[in-house]
Amino acid sequence: MLDDVYNNKIIELAANISHIGRLENPSKSVTKVSRLCGSKVTVDILLSNNIVIDFAHEVKACALGQASSSIMAKNIIGSSIEELAIVSKQMSKMLRENGPAPKGKWAELGYLEPVKDYKSRHSSTMLTFEAVCEAIQNDD
Repeated sequence: MLDDVYNNKIIELAANISHIGRLENPSKSVTKVSRLCGSKVTVDILLSNNIVIDFAHEVKACALGQASSSIMAKNIIGSSIEELAIVSKQMSKMLRENGPAPKGKWAELGYLEPVKDYKSRHSSTMLTFEAVCEAIQNDD
C-alpha cells in the first residue's frame, strides 16, 4: 500500500529539509524536472578538490522527492564526487533492481525502499540524485 511509502519517517524527513535556497557562487548548478509528475529540484554545489564544501537546493516536489532531498542535504557536504556517484547508483539499483539500500551515513535512504514497488514514484525520488550527478559530471 502507499501507506508504506508515505510512512512517518518519510513525512518527517520531508518536513525537515536543510540547506534550502541558493548559493551565491556555486561551482555547479543544475535544475531537473520530472516529466512524469512535475517535481522540480535545483541544486547548487561548491566543489574543492572533488569534495563538496557547500550545498544549497530548491525543492518543489512530493514528499518522496522532499525526503530524498532532505537526506541528500544532510550528507552531501564533505562527500566526494565518487561517493555521490556511488550512492546515486545504489539508489537506482535499490528502486529498479531490488538492490540493497545504501549504508553508512546514507543509511536513511533505506526508508525510501518501499518506493521500489511504485515505478511512477521513482522519478521524484531520484530527482535530487540526478541533479547532483549531473552537477558533479559537468565540466564547465
